[in-house]
Amino acid sequence: MPLYRDVGVVLRTYKLGEADRIVVLCTQGRGKVRAVAKGVRKTNSKFGSRLEPTSHVLVQMHEGRGELHTVTQAELVETFDPLRRDLERLSRAVAMLEAVDQMSQEGEGDPSLYEMLVKGLRACVAWDSPLVGPSFFLRLLESDGVGLIVDHCVVCDRADDLVTLDLDSGGLRCGEHREGVALSREAVLLLQLMSGGRISQALSLPVGAATWEVDHLAGLALETHLGRRLRALRLLDGA
Repeated sequence: MPLYRDVGVVLRTYKLGEADRIVVLCTQGRGKVRAVAKGVRKTNSKFGSRLEPTSHVLVQMHEGRGELHTVTQAELVETFDPLRRDLERLSRAVAMLEAVDQMSQEGEGDPSLYEMLVKGLRACVAWDSPLVGPSFFLRLLESDGVGLIVDHCVVCDRADDLVTLDLDSGGLRCGEHREGVALSREAVLLLQLMSGGRISQALSLPVGAATWEVDHLAGLALETHLGRRLRALRLLDGA
């Protein structure tokens, strides 16, 4: 079995037998990888605490004959410890992990997705804003070629009087062609900031009703694209 090293973020884990665990990672070189971490649940495990969701790790693995690889070494690159001390930040980060888990394909390298996730987790640490998650979801959609059109009406190209978001059409509609979910003017401006590369400006704004509009709609847009609901978003809504 070939031995290789890669860097990645732990997306999720689940138990295997009495002492092992399956670790799912978004890696830089190989995309999504599922690997067995043997004995990781034992108290004397040499790298158990390093293979928790959100951990940014350098791993050495044996490539298996099937889909499962085997972790032989794990070194921390970043722990993102502040996320684990703040429930709201952690909830946003977990939603990102689940979204990437659903968007990525096993064995298909996607360095840009890996880099996007690392930057998203760093943003969770740096910014205490509910818009960190939505901005990440919008970037995910853009990276998959289905970004929302928010600077003009998807029907007539009108740039003002944008009042609804139509997910079926992939963007905003004006008052004359209104269809979909109603949006406040403030929510439209937030979407335009976030989609126009002015994310820091959006994150620095005070939290208000428009914040929660965008939070809900960005999650809804991602779920519509994936064709399934994200469990982490439901937990976040109830937090």
